[in-house]
Amino acid sequence: MPELAVLNTDGVEVGKIDLLPEIFEVAPNEAVVHKAVVAHLAEMRRGTADTKTRSDVSGGGVKPWRQKGTGRARQGSIRAPHWRHGGIVFGPHPRDYSVDMPKKMRRLAIRSALSAKFADGCIRVLDELRFDDFSTKKMLGILESLGLEGKTLLVVGEPDDKVIKSARNIPWVLVRVAPSVSVYDIVNADVLVFTKDALAKVQEAQAK
Repeated sequence: MPELAVLNTDGVEVGKIDLLPEIFEVAPNEAVVHKAVVAHLAEMRRGTADTKTRSDVSGGGVKPWRQKGTGRARQGSIRAPHWRHGGIVFGPHPRDYSVDMPKKMRRLAIRSALSAKFADGCIRVLDELRFDDFSTKKMLGILESLGLEGKTLLVVGEPDDKVIKSARNIPWVLVRVAPSVSVYDIVNADVLVFTKDALAKVQEAQAK
């Protein structure tokens, strides 16, 4: 059974924790991970962009000039797309960008992403993470003690304003509350840091 060292906030090993092989030692399926990332980005789109067609813009109810005899090109409406203030052709309209993914496929994507990070040695486990007050300086000190570089995904077991707000001003750190971790969050991070209770929740959610 795979295992990881459990560290304290000073970066000192204080124990070991077992990982479920069906979550952290599966063969990564890149196609499913890609689809999950695409679905996540699609769901972030609001889909509210809208343009007016020639039937929506005001005016243009009268033929601007007679059909023949003027020497000019025939026109039916001053709100045709080629006129100034005319309608827009093939412009965006409100739509739903969401992509459906079966539950089993979403679960495989999460397991594939976690397994890839574990294989690359990019997962750390903290015994606990508690702050007495808001402190970005303290958060930076913990990250330095753990020897972390690059984008860091910090997963905690319970919502904690002091932890979340202490990390909020660090642009390369993203905090999530377990088990609500997306494939995009995992793939986009260079290092994953779980607290023990957060890792237990993620494993429990994925083992169902």
